[in-house]
Amino acid sequence: MNTNQVHEEIRETNLSYMMLAQQMIRNDKASAIFRLGVSEEMAELIAGLSPAQLLKMAASNMLLCRFRFDERLLLNMVTDYNKDRMMSKAHATILMAGQPVEALAV
Repeated sequence: MNTNQVHEEIRETNLSYMMLAQQMIRNDKASAIFRLGVSEEMAELIAGLSPAQLLKMAASNMLLCRFRFDERLLLNMVTDYNKDRMMSKAHATILMAGQPVEALAV
């Protein structure tokens, strides 16, 4: 895969992510804030973006989304199929709920 293909994949991923995020926020803001790991202010900004603004943001060559599983413990809880899967997902959700939301870059 060459650099242009990687950039195109990133743009497509960004657009899909932004459209999904906007739809989630408009449907259930509180749940979206938790699931996306963003602040209420960021959720308001995303919800208010026009289609042109979404396209402009998606055109970035940097991913707009990121993995929230910064800790090995959380990643293992979500991916460990040997234990009680429902309990490990619930435990991971509880741990993630205690993490601060992303700060807005100024």
